[in-house]
Amino acid sequence: MIRDVLRMGDPRLWEKSQAVRQFGTPGLAALLQDLRDTMAAQNGAGLAAPQIGVPLRVVIFGVDFNPRYPDAEPVPYTELVNPVLTPLTDETEDGWEGCLSVPGLRGVVPRYTALRYEGFDPDGNPIRRDVDGFHARVVQHECDHLDGILYPMRMTDMTLLAYNDEPGPLAREVAADASGVDPLFIDLVERWPARARWFGN
Repeated sequence: MIRDVLRMGDPRLWEKSQAVRQFGTPGLAALLQDLRDTMAAQNGAGLAAPQIGVPLRVVIFGVDFNPRYPDAEPVPYTELVNPVLTPLTDETEDGWEGCLSVPGLRGVVPRYTALRYEGFDPDGNPIRRDVDGFHARVVQHECDHLDGILYPMRMTDMTLLAYNDEPGPLAREVAADASGVDPLFIDLVERWPARARWFGN
């Protein structure tokens, strides 16, 4: 079932979620189905249970390969329960992010470049992966929701928080070097109707 996605300002998004105690239950299966349906309907890259008002430590995420942007890293579809994240480096990297709970906006967020995530699949089988790059960013973004954190709370420069229909700083970055920019945001700039304000074309 497609569920409403809570938006920034709803106090439920600030709460710390509870661990799942039982695996393989009908309730957990129903929650995951709702997450899948809602993420697909919103064309999202990931979704956390708190975003649909369920305070449990469950996230889903996945990004398919896009032939328009062959350098973009695909992220395998994953259902992750009770995740634990461990940075594998102190190095962080700034990158543009958006969020279904912060609609119409995107901003630059620093994230660890490499990490290990551990947890369980819905049946209680362990998951353990070492990841980097975009995959690591997606996991950090989704798991932040489990601790009541939205990406603007991670930002260090609020001048880089902007509306999608006014992507001035993002447009400049794409024009200078798009290699480190999420392909979804590159497409946003290409379709931006007011780009003439910045580029004159």
